[in-house]
Amino acid sequence: MRIAVPSMAPGGLQATVSSHFGHCDVFTLIDTDEQTITNIETLTNEGHAQGGCMAPVMLLKNANVQILAAGGMGMRPLSGFQQVGIDVYYNEDAQTVEKAVERILSGQAPKFGPAQVCGGGGDHHGGGCGGH
Repeated sequence: MRIAVPSMAPGGLQATVSSHFGHCDVFTLIDTDEQTITNIETLTNEGHAQGGCMAPVMLLKNANVQILAAGGMGMRPLSGFQQVGIDVYYNEDAQTVEKAVERILSGQAPKFGPAQVCGGGGDHHGGGCGGH
């Protein structure tokens, strides 16, 4: 299984988690076999330049990501992840990539839902992808 965690540069297990997937420096990619980490890579975030909010979605799809841990995103990219088969989990309080991955592997991270979407929980972003 391949997990992506939006991270601050330079990425890696001890990197600080970025609060919004689309505005992170890099994605730390964690390959796991059951409960064991087998590989760690980083992927530079290309941002929203071409393809808008869907650019990071396609970047992660093309990197064979199956799970994303995210603290915030709009409805449009969440729908995009759902369409390409990437499960999104809410990274509520993990400060490091390692903690975010541990929460997913232990079943403690909830699936991303309307309450976490920008604009869905009283947030002022109106469902867009900007702001975080």
